[in-house]
Order: sequence, then structure tokens, then C-alpha cells
Amino acid sequence: MLLPGKATAEGTHSYQVQSEAQREHFRRLHGLTFSTIGMGTYLGDPDSKDDAKYEEAIRIALGMGCNVFDCAINYRCMRSEKAVGRALARALQSGFQRNQVVVSTKGGFIPFQDEPAADVSEYFRERYVEPGICSSEDLAGGCHCMTPRYLKHELETSRSNLGLETIDIYYLHNPETQRSQVTGGEFSRRIRAAFEFLEQACAENQIGLYGTATWNGFRVAPVHPEHLSLRELLKIAAETGGEEHHFRVLQLPFNLAMTEALTQATQDSGSGKVSLLRAADENNMIVMTSASLCQGRLARGLPNFVSECLPGLQSDVQRALQFARSAPGVTTALVGMKEVEHARHNLVLSGVPPASVEQFNSLFGSAG
Repeated sequence: MLLPGKATAEGTHSYQVQSEAQREHFRRLHGLTFSTIGMGTYLGDPDSKDDAKYEEAIRIALGMGCNVFDCAINYRCMRSEKAVGRALARALQSGFQRNQVVVSTKGGFIPFQDEPAADVSEYFRERYVEPGICSSEDLAGGCHCMTPRYLKHELETSRSNLGLETIDIYYLHNPETQRSQVTGGEFSRRIRAAFEFLEQACAENQIGLYGTATWNGFRVAPVHPEHLSLRELLKIAAETGGEEHHFRVLQLPFNLAMTEALTQATQDSGSGKVSLLRAADENNMIVMTSASLCQGRLARGLPNFVSECLPGLQSDVQRALQFARSAPGVTTALVGMKEVEHARHNLVLSGVPPASVEQFNSLFGSAG
């Protein structure tokens, strides 16, 4: 049986109230209250050892002010979704409520099941082609699909993996993979078909909100073949779901080494070019940033001016996280933390307010 319920305004607010975290550690958009640091589940081996690590780290994180948990069906061969599901089921037995926690996942890349396939072509044929879920013609780059029929299958699988009746946020995973492979008109048609399916999934209470989780799409210049236009995506969403559409969430990398979301004017606002974070803020979008530590490369050795601009923190890890979650327009900074000691160290920041505007701006001034 799938666990009923979803993240709600009342539930996520009650999590904030019950938490010992700083009030400023939470942000409220579209009725939900989000911790400014969330847990990502991308890294690790597809084995029971790392499953157990994630489950324990989630338990620690929930108790330290983190109520946002992000995964994808292809992370660790579906095992990250399953680990998150088991951890949440145990958390509910210890007093947490389903409506207090925001769970997100992604669909798009062809996932393996539990372990990498010995024969990828045979796996794809048996799991996807023969049942009629998708064909090789539906793929972009030999690995990515977002047809409604495929997304329906992946969403059902993700709900089963997570054990949840409703997934709070469902992302199209790196749709720029398609953008670089087909014409602009065909890409818009494919996005429209995917959005129509996702709006129906919202109406059926299978998901709460949907969005796009990207790597290059929103960071690159408009002339780049993988560029995504938020304005065009919002137009399609309004045409498919009306003014009350559910396309409300963006995910993209942002960290001390990858600042394009804030510094590069990649988006057309209608009155000029602006950064993605500015465009998202103007359209009241929830923004989840990924790669807060640049997959560990920012965990040590940061320049001295970073600690001078962000005083009172214990490590470069905390300084990098403080930077990411403090940027204007960011809702939650996601960070992988399958190790319990990492979860404890990272979430010390739940007791610290995000950097002030002055501190954040001084950091950029020093960097320049």
C-alpha cells in the first residue's frame, strides 16, 4: 500500500514550529514551508551498505531541521528512491507526519533496477520496448525519454519505490538533453505533451507540483543548443494547465564555482535579459539548487576572503552551503549527505541564519 497524504501548508509549517532550527532557516512559497538546506541522494554505490547510510542520514536530518529530500528514479539504480521511502516510513513511526516533509523525484533518464544491467540493450528491450512503454525512436541521446506513456510508467514506479501516494514535486530530468537533439518546434511539442501529462497527474493527486531539474539548460546562453527559456516553458504551462498550472519548481546547479544562475543574463523577462534567479523570482518559482559543494570540490581550500565574508562558520563545507542557500531567489540548497557525520555537520547551519544581503554582496565584491 502507498502512504496517503502529501506535504501541506499546515504540516510543513508545523515542522518549522516544532524544529529547533532558526526561523530564517525556512522559506515559504506556494503554501509550503521549505528548509533552506535539503538532502540530495545522487552519489553512492547501488548497494545495501549505502542504502543503510542514507536511511540513517535521513533520520538525523529530519531531527535537525531538514524537511526537503530529493532523489531521481535513476539515482543509484532506483535504490535512492527506495531508501528515502524506507526512511520516511520509519520516521512516521517515530512521530513525524507525512504532511511535514517535501519529497521530490525526477523522470527522464532510463534507469536500471537495483544494479547496472549486464547487457544494456537487452535490458532496455525487455523492460521498455516489449511492454510498449517506449521505443528507441523515443530516445534522445540514447538515454532520455519524456513521452507521456514513458513518464506514466516512471511515475508509477517512483511512487511504488517511495511508497507514497503523492510525490510532492516531480521534475522532468534534464530536458535539455532533448532540446539539443530536435528542432525547437519539436521540442516545444514534446514539452507540451509532458506538461499535459503532469497536469493530469496533479489532478489525480499523484504529484503535488512539477518542474524541470536541469544541468546546463538554464545556465547557458540563448544561442546554446541546450538553452531553456523559462518564459517559453511558463507559456506552455499556462496553455496546458491554465493560470493555476502546477509548473512551479526549478532545479539547477549553483555554487561558489558555478554562479551562472545569478550572474549570467540567460533569460528573457519581456523587458530585457535577466538571470535565471531573477526570472524565477519575478514568476514566484520555487528554486532548488543542486551541486552546492560542486560534488566535493568546494569542501576545502576556499580562499581566505570567503571565511572573512561569512564569519562564524566551522568549515569550508558550511561556508559553501551558506553561500548557496543565501543567494537571492534560492529556496533550498540541496547537498548530498549519505554519511551521518556529514548530515550533522551540514545541518549545524539550521541554527544559523542565512547570510545577510550585505555579507552576500561583500563576498561577490571580494571575488570580483
